[in-house]
Amino acid sequence: MVYDYSQPADREVVGLVAASLAYGNVKAILGGIAGVLDAMGGEPFHWLTTHKPHAIRARLRGWRYRVTGGGDMAGLLVGVRGQLIAHGSLGAAFVRGYDGDMLGAMTRWSADLAKRAGRPLSHLLASPARGSACKRLCLYLRWMVRQDEIDPGGWAGVCASQLIAPVDVHMHRVAVRFGWTKRKQVTLNTALDVTEALRALCAADPLRYDFALTRPGILREAFDV
Repeated sequence: MVYDYSQPADREVVGLVAASLAYGNVKAILGGIAGVLDAMGGEPFHWLTTHKPHAIRARLRGWRYRVTGGGDMAGLLVGVRGQLIAHGSLGAAFVRGYDGDMLGAMTRWSADLAKRAGRPLSHLLASPARGSACKRLCLYLRWMVRQDEIDPGGWAGVCASQLIAPVDVHMHRVAVRFGWTKRKQVTLNTALDVTEALRALCAADPLRYDFALTRPGILREAFDV
């Protein structure tokens, strides 16, 4: 769905919406994302920067995806609007708080979004400050920072070598099978364990393997777990 948009300014908005709703089955996820994108029209960046917060909340009223209501998504989009107006792009807002410390930058960026939203966003955008694996935020950063046949890229100034693996139950299954972590729960420390294991394979771009590894975990292919 990100690739449906040609402009980087639109892609980073669409990517954040998509990543924030990446829970549940794929068909339902796509339906939830489509509802938000339809509300913003064909140019999400333009729509957000030309509509006031009350208009954004009104447009999302009645939308729902599982436990995420229209108020939750509108809050995220209001926060996004604030960063776009203040910095010109979400990437520029992230880089402003990035000094090579990825966890610190993630914490500051998500906190700034919540401040501009005027409400907690932890349900949609977890913070590493609370020990969360931040799977959806890490997935979003992978999309925005890396650029290849899978990830669209678009953000400059963030090192791919510093990205943290987006670990969900499927990737966790793979990681345990290969001995990359012994942790039984998916936490921030679990994600760091997995990232370090992948970094040992490719220090410059540890997440180059993420997309390929997740699918066997979903299908349990070649695993005895």
